[in-house]
Amino acid sequence: MRAVVQRVLQGNVTVEDNIVGEINKGLVVLVGVSNDDGLEDVEYISDKIANLRIFDDEEGRMNLSIVDVNGEILLVSQFTLLGDARKGRRPNYMNAAKSEKALYLFDTLCNKLKEKGLPVKTGKFGAMMRVSLINDGPVTILLDSKRIF
Repeated sequence: MRAVVQRVLQGNVTVEDNIVGEINKGLVVLVGVSNDDGLEDVEYISDKIANLRIFDDEEGRMNLSIVDVNGEILLVSQFTLLGDARKGRRPNYMNAAKSEKALYLFDTLCNKLKEKGLPVKTGKFGAMMRVSLINDGPVTILLDSKRIF
């Protein structure tokens, strides 16, 4: 499972000109699910998202988590994070999970974050979405449950 975590002042997802998810201060998280992901990957990513210390403390140091600042999360499914562009010019998405499995693990991730007391909004799984955000910093962190980076 891969995630692109962005610290934001605000973010939203629009589907067919309708806002389906919107947050203020918090994290916009793009999530890609791979064929070999399971519940242990969800656990790893949910723990990382909840506990990443990427918000400023009173001294201006990145020392606080989303839990510490009572921030919100906008979770957006994005299979293209699993694109492999090492060969040729067209990314290969063979490692991206099929819709049924991806949706199950995405929903499980959403629920795990909610269980940690975090307010979570989402885009619309499988839809053509427009994601808007104001990146704060900018701060962007890449996560991979297989720890390849």
